[in-house]
Formats: sequence, structure tokens, C-alpha cells
Amino acid sequence: MTTNPLVSRSLTPTANNLISFNNRDLPTVGTPVLDLQNLSVDLPLGGFLSRARLPILQDISLSVGRGESLALVGESGSGKTTLARAVMGLQAVTSGRVLFDGQPVTDLARLRRDAAMMFQDATASLSPRLTVGSLITEPFRIHRQPLPDPARTARDLLATVGLPPAIADRYPHELSGGQARRVGVARALALKPRLVIADEPTAGLDVSVQAEVLNLMADLRRDMGLAYLIITHNLALVRHVADRIAVLYLGRVVEEGPTAQVFAAPAHPYTASLIAAEPKPDPRQRRADLAIRGEVPSVLRRPKGCEFHTRCPLVQDLCRQTAPQLYPTAPDRKARCHFANQQTQGEHHAVDH
Repeated sequence: MTTNPLVSRSLTPTANNLISFNNRDLPTVGTPVLDLQNLSVDLPLGGFLSRARLPILQDISLSVGRGESLALVGESGSGKTTLARAVMGLQAVTSGRVLFDGQPVTDLARLRRDAAMMFQDATASLSPRLTVGSLITEPFRIHRQPLPDPARTARDLLATVGLPPAIADRYPHELSGGQARRVGVARALALKPRLVIADEPTAGLDVSVQAEVLNLMADLRRDMGLAYLIITHNLALVRHVADRIAVLYLGRVVEEGPTAQVFAAPAHPYTASLIAAEPKPDPRQRRADLAIRGEVPSVLRRPKGCEFHTRCPLVQDLCRQTAPQLYPTAPDRKARCHFANQQTQGEHHAVDH
């Protein structure tokens, strides 16, 4: 079998200090915590009286098992955050189903007790008018949960995320980026959820603080059995934070599978190009032949055939005419590519655009 011509596994300094999320001792069998079935999201297009709709997410089917970590990756505009918002009921679903613990979601209040979200901008997600202590105990008031001693609960939650009790009296503008991120984690954990959706959990943080936040999330996963849906651009960290990876392009899943297998042998050219785009100190390890060309097409004018063909370094005539389906390529793996069953992406014959 030909070896896959992927880039080497160089990691950022942060990643070298990370605790691996891939804790195989955690149970992931049985009914998934989160199960998305053929989920689609359209947004209105045009004026108030217009019936035109713009498809953002199309036919998304994904699941997150108990204690599992699934990473959702893709370029900006691929629909990652829209998918997270749809799961939490913050964005209307056009078609398909969202199941939590095997049951359709009919009660959003109950869903938001059992699933929590960490927003990308940690500081902006905190009300500037409330102290940290009030912010991290706010979920109890929203969901009308008993809270005999709010001050003690706040101190306990702060201790869980490695912050001193004095932080409870501060306001969000008095926090550093890392502290604000930890406060967001504490608030997400307040009601002891089973699923945490983390949207760019390391955004805006320096490398040392990134490592601290991700190590904290790994510890919480091990101690509390949390399941994570992690949205990120940082592929170097995905290797450590995810059991499985799902790659989105223009609102469609183009590849899904166990993280180690996908990084070792990507079945879709887009995945291979994303991995090849990771910064590498050694120029001899860079893969210019797998570089992504051009800009992401507009969802208003989706390309005919395979939607990635306008940027694919390995495009062939079939790609320009016929849209591929997402189909199994190996046990626990799927890809949306006509040539996904070939062992390497390097064996295709590149065609000039």
C-alpha cells in the first residue's frame, strides 16, 4: 500500500504541553448524547415579502457519543457556528431532526440544562453589568434551580476551573482573556451538563493560556464524563482534543472519521489541503501541490458538480459535472469525493483550472 503523502505532524508549542482529550477509558457506546439527522438550515433571502431561501447547512448527519469529543472544522463561512446555534435552538432548523439522548428535542429549556455552550468571544458573552459571581450562578436563576448559598456555589465553580474566590467580585472588563474563558467554562458547567459545545475555545489566547484552557477541558471531561462538540480552526490542536473529526465545506460534511485516521490518510482533497496548510518550520515539509487555491465560493452561486472542484488541486472532469454523495470509505469513515476510495490523494492527476 502506498504511503499517504501528508505533511508531517508538526505541532505548535502549545500542543506539546497538552493533555490528550482522547481518553479511551470513557464510555462512548450506546445512545449518542447528540444525534443530528439530515439537518438543514435555510435563511430568508431578499425583502420582507420574499419567499426566497438561502441554504446554509444541507443534510448534516452527525452524532456525539457519551464522553466523546467531536471536532468540527472548516474555513470561515462553512457553517460551523450556525450548526452549533441550531443545536442549541438559537437558529431555526428548516428540516431534519435534533435528538438528545435518543429523543427529539421538544423542550429547549431542558436541552439548555443538559447542554451548554461556550461562545467564541468569551468576554462579549458576559454581561458587563454583573459580577463574575452573579454571572456563573445565573443559570440557576434562569432555570429556577434551588441555590441555597449562591456565594459558596460561585466559589466552588471558580475553584473547579482554577480561579481564586476573589474573582467572584470582579466585573468582566477586569478579567484577562484566559480568565474570561475560564469564567465561561464555569458558567457552562453550572448545571452539570452532559454536552458542552465549545466555539473556538482558544480564540484570542496566547499559546500558554491555550494550553491551560484545553488541559482544563480535558480534566473536566475525564472527571465529569463530559461530551464535547468543539468548533475550531486550529488543526494542530484537533489532533489532541478530538476523538473524531467532521470537516465542513459550504455547509456540507465532506469528511468524517476518527481523528488519527483522517490525519494519517485524508480521503477528501479539502481535508488534505487543510492539513497541508498547517504552519511548518521546515519548508521541505510543505506541500504546495495540495494548497487550496482561490476563495470560498458564495453560497448564492454554488458551483455545479462537486462544490470544491473550483479550488481542488486534484480536480477531474467528473468533479465538474456530478455532485458526489457522502458515503462510507472505511469502517467509521465517510467522505464526499468521487475518488475517496483511492489510498492516497497524491495518486490523482491534477488538472489545470
